[in-house]
Amino acid sequence: MKGKKNKRRQQRKKEDKLVGKIVSIIILVLVIVGGILGFSVYRYVSSSLEPLDAKNEKLVQVEIPSGSSNKEIGDILEKDKIIKSGLVFNYYTKFKNYTGFQAGYYQMAPNMTLDEIGDLLEQGGSATPVEVADNRLTIPEGYDIQQIATKVAKVTEYSEKQFLALMEDGEFFKKLKAKYPELLAGAEKAEGVRYKLEGYLYPATYDYYKGTTLEEIVTQMVDKSNNVLLPYLEQIQQKNMTIHEVLTIASLVEKEGVKEGDRKNIAQVFFNRLAIDMPLQSDISILYALGEHKELVTYEDTAVDSPYNLYLNTGYGPGPFDSPSEEAIQAVLNPTENEYYYFVADIETGKVYFAKTYEEHTKLVEEYVNK
Repeated sequence: MKGKKNKRRQQRKKEDKLVGKIVSIIILVLVIVGGILGFSVYRYVSSSLEPLDAKNEKLVQVEIPSGSSNKEIGDILEKDKIIKSGLVFNYYTKFKNYTGFQAGYYQMAPNMTLDEIGDLLEQGGSATPVEVADNRLTIPEGYDIQQIATKVAKVTEYSEKQFLALMEDGEFFKKLKAKYPELLAGAEKAEGVRYKLEGYLYPATYDYYKGTTLEEIVTQMVDKSNNVLLPYLEQIQQKNMTIHEVLTIASLVEKEGVKEGDRKNIAQVFFNRLAIDMPLQSDISILYALGEHKELVTYEDTAVDSPYNLYLNTGYGPGPFDSPSEEAIQAVLNPTENEYYYFVADIETGKVYFAKTYEEHTKLVEEYVNK
């Protein structure tokens, strides 16, 4: 009997070892398969976040029906070969907090980024089908007139020189002022400005058709600014500000901060400084005064002789330094109350730190910039 029991025990041990080996192999296989699957999913999602075809700029008319959800819109864009994955688009727009996508007819191309598509859907399409444009002119948020001129020259039949000449055309400005009197009232009175329309060419995506005049292109941008800003006119007046002043501060906020919370705090810092007649000391003003776009502003740069130098001059300066987004404008109109007079951004992470005193600010600069 004992012999039989020992044999059974030994048999069980062998079976247990075999089961253990099989389980180990299965687990290893699952880990490998899981790793391969996970990597495949990662690659799929990563590629889906990129334009479907970066070299294909041919526009396609896309219809977004009324009441379409983000998921349904994603499916439409995937079907129309504008994006790779409607599923990824759906989650991406949720993570990026895109809201208010509008129904209508849109002109899109496979080389568009998901952000460009999201911005376009928030702007709204046409109510009826329209002729497919020859090209698409996208003006990024924070672009100044010199950068816009370069962009226009790449997309249209007009040169940078022609665009800049139009920006300096007094008669053309008078025509726009007659058409948009409330919008351009401050720009008309502004002294020492480089371009009267700086800040008034709204950053958005515009359809371009061959044969469209340069005046019509610019008028479309100004018209967009008018549509965006006039709903805020009463609020602007209640703050005892002009549209010109709002755009000026917003143009600084646009480039000084990225997150909504940071922008609202930065806007209040500028207001705190204005209240005590303290220079705004924004590096954005120095770069504009220099006419350059570079990473770091030197001490020598801050001495540049220009009315746009807000290190040497108090107040708002002559006018806007670039074309701000509606988000930056909203930050200026609804700033977060604080008692800060200084801010600095970590050059690696972009996180913004605020300070009440120069001593506190100096320590933050040493820690997050000079490191």
